[in-house]
Amino acid sequence: MRKILICFGTRPEAIKMCTLVHEMKASKLDVKVCVTAQHREMLDQVLDFFEIEPDYDLNLMRPDQSLNELSGRIFTELDKVLSDEKFDLIFVHGDTTTSTICALAGFYRGIKVCHVEAGLRTYNKQSPFPEELNRQLTGRIADYHFAPTVYSKENLIKEGVKQEEILVTGNTVIDSLFWTKCKLDGGYENESIRSLKTLVKPDKKNILVTCHRRENFGDGFINISKALLKIAQQTDVDIIFPVHLNPKVQEPVQRFLSGHDNIHLISPLDYPAFVWLMDNSYMIISDSGGVQEEAPALGKPVLVLRDTTERPEAVAAGTVQLVGVDIETIEKNTLKLLSDRIAYDKMSKAYNPYGDGKANGRIVKYILQLSI
Repeated sequence: MRKILICFGTRPEAIKMCTLVHEMKASKLDVKVCVTAQHREMLDQVLDFFEIEPDYDLNLMRPDQSLNELSGRIFTELDKVLSDEKFDLIFVHGDTTTSTICALAGFYRGIKVCHVEAGLRTYNKQSPFPEELNRQLTGRIADYHFAPTVYSKENLIKEGVKQEEILVTGNTVIDSLFWTKCKLDGGYENESIRSLKTLVKPDKKNILVTCHRRENFGDGFINISKALLKIAQQTDVDIIFPVHLNPKVQEPVQRFLSGHDNIHLISPLDYPAFVWLMDNSYMIISDSGGVQEEAPALGKPVLVLRDTTERPEAVAAGTVQLVGVDIETIEKNTLKLLSDRIAYDKMSKAYNPYGDGKANGRIVKYILQLSI
């Protein structure tokens, strides 16, 4: 039986890979999990919620480490794992430093590389940074490509990937979202959700805000904060902003937005609490890639605080809109969704291009049919 190693290190990767681990184990595949802990605390929250215990925990996160330092540590520590056991396949996800370095380490060891969420592109190396180049490099290394959409598949074909090496699956984040929503609807609660229930007011239009992208550090976060101040002048609005722990996010956000009655700056949320908050929000303003996929499945319009996106399917479908970090553009488009019900319904009821929640099953079926 083929042996599989699934590698991930950040919270977004874990969210999108944990249900794949469960699907593989249910299909009796010999699968082991290795985490780099590129995100430590946030990763552990996801592992706990999805009931995943890693077989290997490299625990590589260090304060203020550079991407080069992190990359070197992943190479060194993962190679010990790959020399300990002979794996036939190594699975990586998306566009993180963990994904790219684990893929390259697997390639150097002669292991076939499987890339989940393959083929997303902006073709701008600086946006998002470093994710765009990470994703392209992983795509060059990978042997099997699990593309979430036909658009992503077409990107890979243009880059010379053979059609038989690509499978369009939908995005595994929708599988995880439905798994989580089912658990929430079944009565699951934790301390974070109970706290949110006292914060979210049913008579207000609650706007969820999330920001963390490196390209928005500096002037970008200042502009975003100033735009939110203008939006908060609407008396029927509450802004709920789980603020990323990075000091480059914390400083401008706290400086501009703290001390306002209808702007709630809260600590980062665990995944089930975040899904609950998305589901109970009127709309979302975010620079997150994952939110662009998840929110449409919940019927929530998203204004994306970026000039480019590697997820153009959502823009084409009308579920998200790019607004960049221009103060006036953010304010104008937010106020339109708050006041124009036709515009709101057009976005909230648009078709979600990211799948039906059955991506994991398609991936496992493909793997079972491989002759390796």
